[in-house]
Amino acid sequence: MDLDSCMHRLREPTFREMISDLRLPEGSRGLDAGCGVGLQCRLLAEAVGTSGHVTGLDISPDAIDRGRKLLKENGLSERISLKEGDISHIPFDDDTFDWSWSADCVGYAPLDPRPFLKEMSRVVKPGGIVAIAAWSSETLLPGYPRLEARLKATSDGIAPFSHGKPPERHFLRALGWFRDMDLENPTARAFAGSVSAPLEDEIRDALKELFDMRWPDVASELSADDLAEFQRLCLPDSPDFIVNRPDYHGFFTYTMVWGKIPEM
Repeated sequence: MDLDSCMHRLREPTFREMISDLRLPEGSRGLDAGCGVGLQCRLLAEAVGTSGHVTGLDISPDAIDRGRKLLKENGLSERISLKEGDISHIPFDDDTFDWSWSADCVGYAPLDPRPFLKEMSRVVKPGGIVAIAAWSSETLLPGYPRLEARLKATSDGIAPFSHGKPPERHFLRALGWFRDMDLENPTARAFAGSVSAPLEDEIRDALKELFDMRWPDVASELSADDLAEFQRLCLPDSPDFIVNRPDYHGFFTYTMVWGKIPEM
């Protein structure tokens, strides 16, 4: 199983819960902005039923090409279409979709999120839903809260945010973005996902990749003792790699913020 699929497998139950909370209308047509290879498009397509349709948009031609092949292999090309494009200039007319969704994309980068959110709103019909979601926290080192706190305080550990980023651009301030754009009933909710031993192979692989993504270059920012503990617990080749413990349990949260386009 490749990296995208492993990470999707880890997060899939959480994504399903988020999408369920949106109550997307059956038969509706929606946009997944920043869709990657389209793995979340499948969950969105399930939510809107066989009479609905999901369009995925991503700037990476390689991701779109790979995603189209996966859709064809799984017989989903009629219910999901993928298009190459930039979410800062979404290549669709106003009021094209019944809803728009973006996970780990809009609001997740250090750029000002509001222009992207404005584009997502522009292409949604009055009364339609606009939703964005992002990874917002994790506890992955049970029994070692001090080390995990130190890791979270490193430059990589606070990614995708950065030191000096204006507080109002932090994803957890997204309710303000929605209100500034006059979206109705802006709502924010955290959704938890968890893993517990014994772990399936793909979940273990996903956690290995997650550790590497969250804390890739922390050596220069840790004390010698903390670095030694990090290498003992967090490197897959270590005999004490923490996810191999028979009592391992970890969890993470996603936060979703959504609102509605005002009716005319």
